[in-house]
Amino acid sequence: MSTQEVENVKQVKLDFDAECPSCSASIEFNPGTGKLTCPYCGFETEIATPEQEEEKAAQEMDFLTAEERGNFNWGVEKKTVICEACAAETIYDALQVADSCPYCGSHQVMEASAENTLAPNGVCAFEVTDKLAGEHFQKWIKGRLFTPKAAKISARPDAFKGVYLPYWTFDTKTSSRYSARYGRHRTVTDKDGKTHTETDWYSTSGFYQEFIDDHLISATTRYDQNMMRKIEPFNLLNNKAYKPEYVSGFLSERYSIGLQDGWHHAKRDIHDHLHAQITSKIRWENSADVVSNLRFSTNHDDITYKYLMLPIWLSSFRYKEKIYRFMVNGQTGRVGGDAPISPLRVTIAVILSLMVIVIIWYFFMSE
Repeated sequence: MSTQEVENVKQVKLDFDAECPSCSASIEFNPGTGKLTCPYCGFETEIATPEQEEEKAAQEMDFLTAEERGNFNWGVEKKTVICEACAAETIYDALQVADSCPYCGSHQVMEASAENTLAPNGVCAFEVTDKLAGEHFQKWIKGRLFTPKAAKISARPDAFKGVYLPYWTFDTKTSSRYSARYGRHRTVTDKDGKTHTETDWYSTSGFYQEFIDDHLISATTRYDQNMMRKIEPFNLLNNKAYKPEYVSGFLSERYSIGLQDGWHHAKRDIHDHLHAQITSKIRWENSADVVSNLRFSTNHDDITYKYLMLPIWLSSFRYKEKIYRFMVNGQTGRVGGDAPISPLRVTIAVILSLMVIVIIWYFFMSE
């Protein structure tokens, strides 16, 4: 083993005693009870609660003083880990922060940070078991309007894999100065007795402030972002200060989208949100019907962030030799994913919609 490999091994350690005191097997976090449980003998133990109130939940971190802001390339760097239970050596991807030994099954909780990455400071623990995740999946696929009936009957998820994925949350005080035009509609009757709508336009400007709390940004590039958005929201208030016990028995992943790029994504989202809020403000204050040419600039103050690990069940099912993947929110059971589409059902829906439109048009013209 090279000197560098030795140093990598030294950096990796068990953060808590993951051995069952009753039968010496590896204990793991149980979403159903919120305790550490041995899957073999049934031994259970509570996870210690911090005595200090400020240590019970993830704390906001100052964005400007964060030392490591860059991205992390998943799959490029590797590290060697020695299992303390059986001494087996395993090569891991650098972003993988928790796993079990493939030889003896011992749960290893790796260090939460490397030299060039930030450490997670909070975790939202699993509340939905894999059994409940399966039940939510069955309810979800039965509600898919265009999915073939045969697929709904036969779809059975493969074994669920529980994963903690990295997310950033951002808080910021926003102050925006804006200018825009707003219009009020009025009905005008011409000399022939016909009516039409005209719009009177006015200029306006002003100031808008809003505190943005816990704006959520995915920090991984490995998974389909549209699918991940479908399983939101998470209950971010129910987070706990990071402890390795909560991720015991599950896979975890470090971020590949760094803090700086995460903030750039957040600013774009916040800009779109502020655009909608300022537009609503102008319409309400001026009894306006429409708003156009809105321009605004925003200052962000007191920017803070949290690096959270959020729980997701991953699985898939097969239908007509094709694999369909889906996710289940480990807190709420919300499902997002792909499902087969029946062209016949889509065609029938289109025909019915056209028939309804024709009927409405017929009665409208008759009157």
